[in-house]
Amino acid sequence: MNSINVGESLVKLAQQSGVSALIAQPQYLIMIAVACLLIYLAIVKKYEPLLLLPIAFGMLLANLPLAGLMDGPKYEYLTEAVHAGKNGIPVLMADGSTVYQYISQTGGLLYYLYQGVKLGIYPPLIFLGVGAMTDFGPLIANPKSLLLGAAAQLGIFITFIGAQLLGYTAAESGSIGIIGGADGPTAIYLTGKLAPHLLGPIAVAAYSYMALVPVIQPPIMRALTTKKERMIVMEQLRPVSKREKIIFPIAVTIIVSLLLPSAAPLVGMLMLGNLFRESGVVERLNKTSQNDLNNIVVIFLGVTVGATTNADTFLNWKTLGIIVLGVVAFGFGTAGGVLLGKLMNKLSGGKINPLIGSAGVSAVPMAARVSQVEGQKANPGNFLLMHAMGPNVAGVIGSAIAAGILLSMFGA
Repeated sequence: MNSINVGESLVKLAQQSGVSALIAQPQYLIMIAVACLLIYLAIVKKYEPLLLLPIAFGMLLANLPLAGLMDGPKYEYLTEAVHAGKNGIPVLMADGSTVYQYISQTGGLLYYLYQGVKLGIYPPLIFLGVGAMTDFGPLIANPKSLLLGAAAQLGIFITFIGAQLLGYTAAESGSIGIIGGADGPTAIYLTGKLAPHLLGPIAVAAYSYMALVPVIQPPIMRALTTKKERMIVMEQLRPVSKREKIIFPIAVTIIVSLLLPSAAPLVGMLMLGNLFRESGVVERLNKTSQNDLNNIVVIFLGVTVGATTNADTFLNWKTLGIIVLGVVAFGFGTAGGVLLGKLMNKLSGGKINPLIGSAGVSAVPMAARVSQVEGQKANPGNFLLMHAMGPNVAGVIGSAIAAGILLSMFGA
């Protein structure tokens, strides 16, 4: 009798194990393999490891069957008679009666951490850290850089149109197009508002392409410029006063928030972080924004975004389309910046190196470094880094404004 009970118990244990669930749903094995590949790219190839590693591990956790880390809470509803003074939440029913809601089972850990993404909390906090780490001096010294940052958002709107032609909804198209801004937090923020069901693949695509900036951009830059243009040495930027650096984030916040209120969370936090940096009176807040707070939010953001990439939402044709359209968005963004750089070069009488236009995408400071590298390949004495940082910083602001436009047009 005991042996039969033991045998039944073992069979029951096997049926309730994750291994049994994997056998029944092999698509989760594919997602686990994808997660392991992304972990490899983050650790070995160092592709945006600060975010790709937690995203990949979140993907791994979400696709372990029966772990329930992203499961929401379960509720039960009791009538007033049964309620008997317990601390439930009153819910008014359609027939006018009142029932009381209780949590019968709490949700998984990642479900609760994910609320920071769902409610749009984490991306603005990331922007706070970015602002604290970024010197806006090159942009202030050369305001024309704003135009290059704006031109590099071309890929967002071209891809938006292309995605709609392929059958995506307007909200989904806007979320896909924002990949062209090469700004992971902005992509997550906008997608969380417009198309949360696409959050996982869009976040993976956005951060993957950010990591591949040194691979994707150079061929486009060389194809659109001549060696003579790439050899152009630009004049040194003028010094920027502390007063200018303090006024700039305040002025940008006011102007952008008045013109486009939906962009205020991202732009406002970006500028607050920069004001911490430039004011010189809140060094503790500046260091916390750059380091401790930023690192904590990156962990929560990465793991919970990765946890949205379960097999049911990730393994479909929409995901493949997002990956392809993401490359298109990024390519057109790079091309838009370079082409405007060429036009500005003509108008300035050959004083502007078009390569700095490619830095108008928002991958700070990687895109600026790519401009520097390509410039030095053509002319070893060429130093474009500080010139490229102007469009690069403008790209951060530009992508946030583009997200605000799309959110205003297609948000609930």
